[in-house]
Amino acid sequence: MSTSLRISTVSGIGIYIHWTFWLLVAGVLGFFYYEGGLEAASMGLAYVAAIFLCVVLHELGHALTAKRFSVSTRDITLYPIGGMARLERIPEDPAEEFWIAIAGPAVNLAIAVLLVLTLTAAGVSAMPVEPLVVGVGFFANLMWLNLALVVFNMLPAFPMDGGRVLRALLAANMSDYGRATQIASNVGKGMAILFGLIGLFTFDVILLFIAMFVFFGAQQEAQHAMMRTITHSVSVRQAMMRRFATLAPDDTLADAVEELLSGSEQDFPVVEDERVVGMLTRPRLMEALQQQPRDTPIAEVAQQACATVEDTAMLREAFDKIRQADCSTVPVVRDGKIVGLLTMENVGELMMISSALKRAGNREDMEVMLKRARGNDASADPKQLPSAGDGHESRPPGAAPDIAPDSRNT
Repeated sequence: MSTSLRISTVSGIGIYIHWTFWLLVAGVLGFFYYEGGLEAASMGLAYVAAIFLCVVLHELGHALTAKRFSVSTRDITLYPIGGMARLERIPEDPAEEFWIAIAGPAVNLAIAVLLVLTLTAAGVSAMPVEPLVVGVGFFANLMWLNLALVVFNMLPAFPMDGGRVLRALLAANMSDYGRATQIASNVGKGMAILFGLIGLFTFDVILLFIAMFVFFGAQQEAQHAMMRTITHSVSVRQAMMRRFATLAPDDTLADAVEELLSGSEQDFPVVEDERVVGMLTRPRLMEALQQQPRDTPIAEVAQQACATVEDTAMLREAFDKIRQADCSTVPVVRDGKIVGLLTMENVGELMMISSALKRAGNREDMEVMLKRARGNDASADPKQLPSAGDGHESRPPGAAPDIAPDSRNT
């Protein structure tokens, strides 16, 4: 998170501020100072701080509720348009997704109720006032802003919480999670088009921005649902890359450069006796080339393989490992020996193929298509499958690298 500043940690969850957030702070300070001087600028800064404290509490509502369902949160980041809690996975149980999604708006509603009760007890009006007026009505305005956050976040459109609530309610009454997502996504796109039309006719730039935000959020969620459906029905063995190059621990940086330039792979497993002992990623290779001579052994610069997955696992399990370990490439093993590689690019290609078949009206099952493409029956006995060394070239330590053809079409 080089573009974000860590400001706190709550229950093991790091809270960050993205660099663009400071642009908002500068803009608010400039606007309020221009309108009312230094006191107004101070009030504007207080509003920004209070609102984004409420946003942090909103995101913590999601994160801590997710934790109750054994779903970890990687971090919370504040952006000018709001906050984002990065969950490691989306719960498969619609009830769990419902409670996680609704927890955030519930926090803002609780804040608003607490503020209105406090104002009533103090005999202060809860009606909104001019924000430039210092001190007067600050908490009343904050109460209404929290209610606005509740309404906005509960719009039934992705990526707002309301879209996830709608999807959870639909999925609870439908057997097809992907279909539930598609319906919720279409509702969101419809709302985005409506917002866009209103924005065009009223020359409202903010509403146009919201329309684009909602439209692309709905589209992205539909793609994620397609990925989820695919990864549930396809095994790692079917999706893995079988033709790949490896490096030995005593190969050199020069050998790695030759591999990188000769093929399309970006990350290379470091293999000894057919077992993965490390990974050399392209960023790590570039870093090593700047700091080490070209005859440096790979063993001195390779990183530990962040995760491995068995070829008999379902793609969903592997995909979760990729996300949780933040890896770009995961070695696939059988009995501890490498038999393939799985990358996010593999998953992306599966999505493109599935989308193309769907648009063409092809009803052929994705799994059957993959069996034919790979020439592999996923239900076959593993003993009848290629040996651990098949699909890539092995070589004696120190020998010149031989480039194996890459199976990816990019």
